[in-house]
Amino acid sequence: MNLLTILLVFLMFIPKMLAGQDGITMNDYKRAVGYLYENYNNKKVFNLYIQPNWFPDSTGVWYINQLLDNKKYLKVTFPDQVQSDLFDHQKLSLILSDSLGTDIKANDIPIGKIKYQSPTELLISVKNKTYLLNTETYSLNSPQEEDKTNKNEESSPDNKWIAYTKDYNLYIKSTQTEEVKQLSKSGEKGYEYASWYGWGDIMEGENGERPEHFGIDWSENSEWIHANICDLRIARKMYLLDWSVDTLYRPRLLSYYRGSPGDTSMVYMKPVFFNIRSGKEISPDLPVSTYINSVSVKWSKTPGKVFLERQSRGYQNIYIYAFDLKTEELKTIYSESCTTNIDNFTYEFAEKSNFMFFLSEKSGWRQLYSLNLKTKKEKLITTNGYYINSIERIDEKARKIYFLASGKENGRNPYYQHLYSISFKGKDLELLTKEDRNHQISVSPDGNYFIDNFSTVNIQTTTALRSTDSGEILMELGRADVTGLLEWNPPKIFTSIAHDGKTTLYGALWKPTNFDSTNNYPVIEMSYTGPHTQVFPKDFSRAFSLQSYAELGFVVIVVDGLGSSGRSKQFHNYSYKNLGGNLEDHVNAIKQLGKKYRWIDTSRIGIFGHSAGGYDAGHAVLAYPDFYKVAVASSADHDHRMEKAWWPEMYMGWPVDSVYHLQSNITMAGNLKGKLLITHGGIDENVNPSASFKLAEALINADKQFDMLILPSQRHGYKGKHLKYFTKTRWNYFVKYLRGVEPIWDFKWE
Repeated sequence: MNLLTILLVFLMFIPKMLAGQDGITMNDYKRAVGYLYENYNNKKVFNLYIQPNWFPDSTGVWYINQLLDNKKYLKVTFPDQVQSDLFDHQKLSLILSDSLGTDIKANDIPIGKIKYQSPTELLISVKNKTYLLNTETYSLNSPQEEDKTNKNEESSPDNKWIAYTKDYNLYIKSTQTEEVKQLSKSGEKGYEYASWYGWGDIMEGENGERPEHFGIDWSENSEWIHANICDLRIARKMYLLDWSVDTLYRPRLLSYYRGSPGDTSMVYMKPVFFNIRSGKEISPDLPVSTYINSVSVKWSKTPGKVFLERQSRGYQNIYIYAFDLKTEELKTIYSESCTTNIDNFTYEFAEKSNFMFFLSEKSGWRQLYSLNLKTKKEKLITTNGYYINSIERIDEKARKIYFLASGKENGRNPYYQHLYSISFKGKDLELLTKEDRNHQISVSPDGNYFIDNFSTVNIQTTTALRSTDSGEILMELGRADVTGLLEWNPPKIFTSIAHDGKTTLYGALWKPTNFDSTNNYPVIEMSYTGPHTQVFPKDFSRAFSLQSYAELGFVVIVVDGLGSSGRSKQFHNYSYKNLGGNLEDHVNAIKQLGKKYRWIDTSRIGIFGHSAGGYDAGHAVLAYPDFYKVAVASSADHDHRMEKAWWPEMYMGWPVDSVYHLQSNITMAGNLKGKLLITHGGIDENVNPSASFKLAEALINADKQFDMLILPSQRHGYKGKHLKYFTKTRWNYFVKYLRGVEPIWDFKWE
């Protein structure tokens, strides 16, 4: 073979070498479709998470054990932990077949809902019909019709009064004498008593009517009512054009009340209280609050007393008050301030013991504190160095607190949560879930038991009944079954080092089932750097979430950089006023993976994300245009100045300053070098499409090529055919521009 022939053969193979693999096939799409949730869950894989359904009287729990050819409804009864069928499957299938006139198989009874009524009665829904099943006689009866309660009225706990609204004012009516009392007098359209702000309150036209809302909260002794005044008088609106109605040839103008960062022309919420006997209206002397920092109310066990929580605009201060409705005395019982933000603050009262327990990051880690309500003495109950996720139960009799926490056990993944108990005094800390897994728990109403689904993304779920007192496993209820996926391998957990050179970061990596280590694979990253959460997949139910992309010839990764939640406050603070900065650690993580694995091609990196993740995807190709080559940004908040007020003011600060401008994707549009697909739902009232249109305008003005897909009838989440269309478009965008091969459009979805 002469030199010219060798050169020609080499040139023929350059496209294949660049692509790393051969062209894409219909079989690749078939495998990808097989890893969509609706095609694998309870079809190829089972019991990823077993949902416990506690009997209200704590005498037992029921659950579904789903296998390939058998769906069993089971129960465990207490205190002897006897496991048995919830009902006789064969008998129920026969009577349902007779009642519905269709063949119902005993191993696959299509029950939609079950409500435990008593040891011998279950309320079941099958094929849109509801029956009362007697499990002794195996008879089906029509359930007794519940009283159809008017959603715009609410009875007092003693059933002596009915609260309702009329002409924007609050009234009560006696159920015994029909006597009517008007409690509020100053209500009017736009200043509405016993109303609330609805996130999706869509109005048609400029002067359209807001959906009617009614909401009050009776005190336990029926002597007081809490309500809110919803003040819309100066609130500004956002707008949408709905082009999706087939019979209309002009778009519908839709509007809704929504404030942007820094706005003062917003919906305001004011808490008020009424005494039923006197009719007096009482309002605590607090600063006015918008709907994004409205005052929350908890009734005290002491009659005539409430607890109030308020956060300041900008979320740098939080206050807890005790308010005496009889004397109208307002006392601050706790306050906290922070130079960045106060996020995920939670609290619970144990009034019999005169304690408030709360979770705060003020020590540098999210820890558990007690506040003695009498002495006002505050105590840090737990110790720093790990993150407490939630208070699960307060046992005042045993003087114990049960909580979920992550990162306490040495050598374990800091995102795996475990259940612990500790005394009110901060002593006798006990780990109740010792397995090195992530534990998702549900405690019985009486607190004696809990159901634990424990797993990792690469270790299958075990579901067990455990003792709350000791954590002992009393009975195994089921295990995940993935035998329907013969070729599948679980994702790989990896670590990388953050850009600070010392902090360990965690991520996961998916490979195709036909993986070939001699190939070079482009990388797709799924990103969501929202500081309130993490993307690291902690449990086995997420093991398949990104496999479909891998089947199309990619390595797929997720990673949490500095700034996400669940670790130290310092770790969390990195994203404050710096939502765009989180991606630096993602770039470094991918580069570190590329050095470790020769089959990762760091010259071909793509990224996608939705909502805040869509901001990430757009930001990636604009802030790192030489690294990220392809991006799909869906329903994104590309400019935080155009977002709903809550999210940016919590994480970008308030008042609005220059960081909003500097981190806007719109102001960075001129940086684009790679391929960018912008998508948005046309009637998305969560993240208004305006920022996507403004980004498109900025890209045009910068003479940058990009692609755009508007789904006219879709809101923030895409559904049905539109979701499939978007999924296909997103898949093929990466196939064409990242793999460099011609995609296939017409493939089957099942």
